[in-house]
Amino acid sequence: MNDLDPLLTPAGQALLDEVRDVDPAGELALATRLRRTHPAPLVSAALGQARLRQRAVAKFGAEDAGRMYFTPDGVEQSTRASVAGYRAARLRAAGVTSVADLCCGIGGDAVALARAGIRVLAVDRDPLTAATARANADALGLAGLIEVREADVTEVDVSGFDAVFVDPARRGGRGRIFDPEAYSPPLSWAVSAARRAPCAALKVAPGIPHEAVPEGAEAEWISDGGDVKEAVLWFGGGVTVAGAGAAGAAGTKVPGAVRATLLPGPYSLVGRGLPDPGVRPVGRYLYEPDGAVIRAHLVAEVAEEVGGGLIDPTIAYVTADELRRTPYASAYEISDRLPFSVKRLKALLRERGVGNLTVKKRGSAVGPEELRRMVRARGAGAATVFLTRVDGGPAMLVGRPV
Repeated sequence: MNDLDPLLTPAGQALLDEVRDVDPAGELALATRLRRTHPAPLVSAALGQARLRQRAVAKFGAEDAGRMYFTPDGVEQSTRASVAGYRAARLRAAGVTSVADLCCGIGGDAVALARAGIRVLAVDRDPLTAATARANADALGLAGLIEVREADVTEVDVSGFDAVFVDPARRGGRGRIFDPEAYSPPLSWAVSAARRAPCAALKVAPGIPHEAVPEGAEAEWISDGGDVKEAVLWFGGGVTVAGAGAAGAAGTKVPGAVRATLLPGPYSLVGRGLPDPGVRPVGRYLYEPDGAVIRAHLVAEVAEEVGGGLIDPTIAYVTADELRRTPYASAYEISDRLPFSVKRLKALLRERGVGNLTVKKRGSAVGPEELRRMVRARGAGAATVFLTRVDGGPAMLVGRPV
């Protein structure tokens, strides 16, 4: 018995409906009233689940979050539904009809896979987490496609499945884990399992170093709404970019392909091994590449697409004289270039009547909030200031979004 089981009873379901839209400010009064007619542990479990569902709306949407069940770690670590749906669609397009979802958590990825028409074996060793995944499959009407098994993923036979998806735990008692070999299970085990499957996808932290990407794997960085959410290592000819893992000279490591994918869309930019675009003077337009593009080291591909170059060899801003639309970068029209000088910037903003100031930084020791306090902008106008480096020196670029 766990605190989820009572919520699955008719009494628990009725209580969940009653606390569905509880306001945190009124939670104490509601709990006091409900405990007069319901067991205190059941009331606590229902209110706790209501809070988790409210937190989960950002990842799963109000409709699904209002029917699903969560654990605190499950809300924190589960994949955003839009990202899980993209991955599931990519597997389905590769002809995958069955997936072993290892380290399934509360079942968010299993739900996306099942909704893509894929049969799923969802495995997690934690009893409460596995029970939560099972409850979610039932709640969303997907129990016919999702089998949940409480087991150690390293002991599960996945030989009968078209694909393997592994989402190792990347948090420990002290917070996030940055060493891939400290994941649970370690990345080396996940890679070994992936290589034994017809195709596979391994979810890893977006900060994974490029040198840690296994030979022959395609590395994909995914952002949603401009925020980088994860990196995925893909294995197998059906899901990797053509040419990934081609044979190389004896004794050399053969890199796989690199991709940056932006959601919604999706828009996918595939690396072509372009050389650095070189530095050029600041032109009329400045392009800020999406975070997934930067993580994937594909700034050169964006520079080629917009016909531009870098403002500094160490800064991922691209500049060009012409405006070319691209989904992979946000464009700004630059009106002023200044050496770093708070006094000059303050005078410029006052002259232009700028009070709505957006500050972006890359390569500057001064933070956005610190600059806002120093300039104390006043007025009805709006502007964007880039604190950055231009050809080796600190600079300020002033402009507006295109």
